[in-house]
Amino acid sequence: MFDRFGRSGRDTDDPDDGDFAAARERMVQTVSHRVDDERVLDALESVPRHEFVPADRRGNAYADRPLPIGDGQTISAPHMVAVMADRLDLEPGDDVLEIGTGCGYHAAVTAEIVGPEHVYTVEYSTDLAESARETLTALGYGDVAVRTGDGRNGWEKHAPYDAAYFTCATPSIPEPVREQLRSGGTLLAPVGTSHQTLVEATKRADGSLDRSEHGGVRFVQLRG
Repeated sequence: MFDRFGRSGRDTDDPDDGDFAAARERMVQTVSHRVDDERVLDALESVPRHEFVPADRRGNAYADRPLPIGDGQTISAPHMVAVMADRLDLEPGDDVLEIGTGCGYHAAVTAEIVGPEHVYTVEYSTDLAESARETLTALGYGDVAVRTGDGRNGWEKHAPYDAAYFTCATPSIPEPVREQLRSGGTLLAPVGTSHQTLVEATKRADGSLDRSEHGGVRFVQLRG
């Protein structure tokens, strides 16, 4: 069987799969009041979050909270992934830059909305980038482009992007990422150090950003 992106489902005899599916449905119900776009909820229900967390954390994979994934990094809480995807208001075929691949979960959710070949993600940690690449490929998201590098530099090769987002906190929005955003494109980032705010910004025709703030958040810091 193939889905709308031509990915074939993985055959498995894992007796826990049914339990994970039920837990995933409960997770989606838990975060649904935070989201206006049904496509975001469909994406959350499609992506097996438990496949992106360490084996010893899988029992908590569908709890609405961050979990450690190694190298001092975390997988974001499901509600935060949902809120960010909802605010970006993505359309199929939009080219999206992600800063902070981590385990690859957020990239997979984005890929469900825009298509895997339209997601470009940058991860500072070589180990995390390689692990994310392997997991994404195994789950049928192999067309997501994963690069190891300093996220502050964005990924100029595939610019301009219709949208960009950070899965880690940045003291300010890096100039290269702003420049790589298409005019009219949307950027979403936790901005700050000890106190972080979720900032949404739309790029004006003159290259400046029209910014709005959407409450306090707490993310690991951007490395580089």
